[in-house]
Amino acid sequence: MSQVVAIVKMPAAPGKGKELAEAMNFALENVKSEAGTRYYIIHADVADSDVLWMYEMYETQADMDAHMGSDWFKQLGPMIGGLFGGAPEFHVMTPLGGKGF
Repeated sequence: MSQVVAIVKMPAAPGKGKELAEAMNFALENVKSEAGTRYYIIHADVADSDVLWMYEMYETQADMDAHMGSDWFKQLGPMIGGLFGGAPEFHVMTPLGGKGF
């Protein structure tokens, strides 16, 4: 099966970018135990401190589905929901190749 990538734009409420980034540590700790999660990286937007970006790569679609259906993921929403300034934007794709691939 093909690897799956998600790039997610996470707009924080005004002045809440740092708080949202800190709250995402819960996710970072949990993905460490997910065998099919290859990359799970949080990025701060250089131009807007209230925007975070996620880069996620999974070995298969089933691994991504397991990630999103996990008990810890269900706990994450209520923990960070009040920090958002808009809906997250999800972009799912299939990697074709590149350095480090």
